[in-house]
Amino acid sequence: MDQRIFDLICPDRQTTAVIFASPHSGNEYPDDLMGRTILDSHAIRSSEDAFVHDLFAAAPQFGAPILSARFPRAYLDLNRGRDELDPALIDGVRRRYHSPRIASGLGVVPRVVSNGRAIYRGKLTQAEAESRIERCWVPYHRMLRDLMDKTSDRFGQAILVDCHSMPHEAVDSLVRSEASRPHVVIGDRFGASADTAIVQRIEALFRAEGLTVARNSPFAGAYTVQHYGRPGRGHHAIQIEIDRSLYMNEAAILPHEGYEAFRALITRVIAGIADIARPTVNRMAAE
Repeated sequence: MDQRIFDLICPDRQTTAVIFASPHSGNEYPDDLMGRTILDSHAIRSSEDAFVHDLFAAAPQFGAPILSARFPRAYLDLNRGRDELDPALIDGVRRRYHSPRIASGLGVVPRVVSNGRAIYRGKLTQAEAESRIERCWVPYHRMLRDLMDKTSDRFGQAILVDCHSMPHEAVDSLVRSEASRPHVVIGDRFGASADTAIVQRIEALFRAEGLTVARNSPFAGAYTVQHYGRPGRGHHAIQIEIDRSLYMNEAAILPHEGYEAFRALITRVIAGIADIARPTVNRMAAE
């Protein structure tokens, strides 16, 4: 069952404490979603982090595993807690606490895609929602936890890099001029989910490639970095958001002419991130 839910590609030998994950780039749309949605097959893809798993696919070449969901975010959002159930979508669910994410329709089972477009007409049953969580959310996070624990046991630390993309206009509120527009937003929960030195080194790798980087605004990181980031235990979690316009035509959801060059850029960044937590590199630096 797990193989239909996610892809885990591991190196022949893991040589770094870094783990890459792509929870939102899945593009296998289940029948029980497509049979219920009021959106067409193109519109429903608007919240998909299209091609992110491919951009980061070189991770195993540098000794790091990469975990990628195969199902889409519109079906179930892995960057939410399993209890983030939306009473406006799921019949019988009561509001337990105020959550801006749930209120905006972006709970663990999303009610909307980008620009607030409704996915369904009417509600889902609680049994439908729980079935998706048990079949998809539970095994994915079980695998991610296992990767973090085994990596930490082996290397003394684990660094999760959770890979995402953002619409070009997502950072419009931060832009005073086009020169200040961030190409990449790094989220570490304002220092709570990862050691600052690690985040600074990742930021420097993107900047060395000529990219403008912002930190924690407007994306500080959601469930995954909040849940897995425990710097005091040596478990670090960082969210990376990349401007989609750098590599794709957002309207058509297709790679543009700069895709291959940008993928090569990301491969260089992956190599640098892997080196941050490669024991041999650390020992050489100490010597």
